[in-house]
Formats: sequence, C-alpha cells, structure tokens
Amino acid sequence: MTTSDGTRHPLRTIAAHEFDAWATMVTTTYGQDWREGALRNAAHTFEPERTLAAYDGPDIVGGLSVYGRTLTVPGAFVPVAGITLVAVLPTHRRRGILTSMVRRQLTELHASGGEPIAALNAAEATIYGRYGFGVASHLAVVDADKRAMRLRPETHLGSGTIRLLTPGTARPLFEKVHDQARQRTVGWVDRTEKYWNARLYDEPGHVRDGATALRFAVHTEPDGTPSGYALYRSQGETVRLIELAALTPTSYAALWNFVLSLDAHSRLTYDAAIDEPLAHLLVDPRPARTTVADNLWVRLVDVDRALTARRYATALDIVLDVHDDVCPWNTGRYRLRTDGRESVTCERVHGDRPDLGLSATELGSVYLGGPTLAALADAGRVQELRPGAVAAASVAFRGAREPFHVSGGAFPAF
Repeated sequence: MTTSDGTRHPLRTIAAHEFDAWATMVTTTYGQDWREGALRNAAHTFEPERTLAAYDGPDIVGGLSVYGRTLTVPGAFVPVAGITLVAVLPTHRRRGILTSMVRRQLTELHASGGEPIAALNAAEATIYGRYGFGVASHLAVVDADKRAMRLRPETHLGSGTIRLLTPGTARPLFEKVHDQARQRTVGWVDRTEKYWNARLYDEPGHVRDGATALRFAVHTEPDGTPSGYALYRSQGETVRLIELAALTPTSYAALWNFVLSLDAHSRLTYDAAIDEPLAHLLVDPRPARTTVADNLWVRLVDVDRALTARRYATALDIVLDVHDDVCPWNTGRYRLRTDGRESVTCERVHGDRPDLGLSATELGSVYLGGPTLAALADAGRVQELRPGAVAAASVAFRGAREPFHVSGGAFPAF
C-alpha cells in the first residue's frame, strides 16, 4: 500500500507479541510513557486481530484498534465497531497513513458484512469529519460548587439504603444495574468481563496525582435488589464522580443526595448527559456549571443496514440522496420507510425523486437521535428537496432523551 507522498508504509494487523511496541508508539504519540497498566490496561482488552499498524521497515509508526461492542440506539441494540487508540508518530505525520488506516478498516467492515456502524471519541474535532464521522452525542462537563447544591425539599428518596462496598463485593451489583440501565439508555454499550476489568482498574497510588482509590457506593431497595450505584474518588477538596447509574427516580435522587452530602469536599466534577435530570432536583441549579463537549462520533459503514437497524419515533416514507466520498458504495438514493414501530426498510432506488440531499456524515450525526436534521439543514448541511421533508425526518429520527455515552472519552475501552 502506498501513501499519498509515495512512501511505502504497509498496513497489517499486529501479532500479540507486538503489543508493547504498538502501545509504545501510541503513548509516544500522545506525549506519555508506556508502562504496565497504562491505556487502562489495554493489553487485556485490545483485539490483536482487529488492531492495525503501519510500518516503516520493522518499526511501527502508526496504529488503529477496533473493539467490537453492542451500542444502544433508538429502539434497538446494534453491533458497533468502536475505533480507538488511533495514532501516528509525529515523525510520520502528513504522509496519508491515517487516511489509509481508516479507509482500510471501513472497507473491511463493508466487505465482510461486519458492524453496520463505527463510532469513536475524537481527540481532535477537526480530524474525523473528513472520514464521514458525525457528532452524534454530547456530554456536559460539570464543575460544581457542591456546598451550594441542595435537593428540592419535596424530593422523594425512597426507602432504600446506600452502602460503601469493597470492589469485589460491589462489582456483581454494578454489573446487574449497568446491564439494565444500558438497555434503555441510548449511547451506552455492553460490558463484558474484560471491559469491567478496565473500567474498575485502579492505578497505583503514586500515579493518581493525589487522588484516592475508587469508592463503590451501591443503592439497594428494601428487598435487597440493587437499583443504582456511584463510582467516584476524591482529590483534595473535589469529588470526582466517575459514573452514576440508577434504575428508578428514587434511587437516582438518593445517590445524588449521598454524593452531595459527602463531607470535606467543596467541589464536584462529573461528565453528565446534557439533559441530566439532576438540574431538576436542585433548589438552585446554577452552582452546577457545565461546558458542553462532543461525545460519540458515529459513522455509517453501510447506509441501508445502519438505517434498518434502528427504530424511529414516527412513521416515515422518504427518499434520501446520499453522497459519500470515503465509502463510495454508500453513494446513491435510498427509500427509508417505517411505521414508527418495528417495521423498517431501507432500499436502494433509482427512479424515485429524492426528498433530502445529504452526506453520510449528517446521517451519522442524527443516528442516535440527538442532533436534528432540522438543525443541520439550517446550517446548510442538509438540502430539502421536498417541502416538509426536513421536519418530518427530524421528528422521526429524534430520540426520547439526548444520547450520551457514560464512559466519556474512554469509549470503547470500557
């Protein structure tokens, strides 16, 4: 394979024994040192047969890894190729290596009939749009004055209890709650054993920058059924809430009451959904200052398979004129029909007049039901070819809640 400057940088999947060299390349690219436990113990989660490397002679100079996960999308669970640990050494930038790697992975997914969508978190927001990835979800980076956060007096906390447990005792309860929560939360993914190992991996104290070990708080109902958890640590006067999951409104409120009642901490940090219910529980929501950031970026590998895999909020019968420079097999017209329940078809058509003109990037943005086609049309990124088509499609694609990936920038490592 020849890159854009004519220099040969062949691509191939790595062997298991090459992991250290590949990981050293990744951490060097991101200004870190490779050590055991870095990259969230990626040595135990990565899939060597889906980890690509670019070579300059015997040396690994670039790489990209794919993790196979199951992503919750509106009304369905869809296999997703989670793309992560994308890196090219600074000595080999602008040689077309990244483009070659991304194109190869997308082409192989299409040719093999693999996952119909790919997703990633972008280290830089300017990179992945040119490969057809669209921003499909956002998160709210919360930095709050915890001392001024009080729950509304009428908040019902239920009759459950919260206990701080050891990691081994807490883990099976976390797993039960998470599996139920992720099935109804668009943007969450499944977690098998190795991903739980990575999520709960706690770095040695000397590399935590003064932070405590992880704390495991579990909420249980009066009958002992686990219904929520909070994973957090402390650092100085700050509580760093890493993950909170709740199955009922009362367990959600009770967990937040617990977090806000933690003594000796004046501040709270947390990556939240942009429509996080917490704001509606507070007497004064202003102390919880938020900054909105991009979260998951989604790429439709095969337009027809991807659009058929999810469900829609209302009935829709629309012809999409799609263009895709990176995955040319997607370019063409598709008739998307759904009854707004379980019946969905998406088929190529040739003589039908199109209702909307857009690229695969825009379809990736709206895939999880967050950003709307109407907003993209107002930005000039979607062309309405039949009056009313944008409004109808926007409502059909929309989800009940804003999509959100709970692991923040760590997708898909856990």
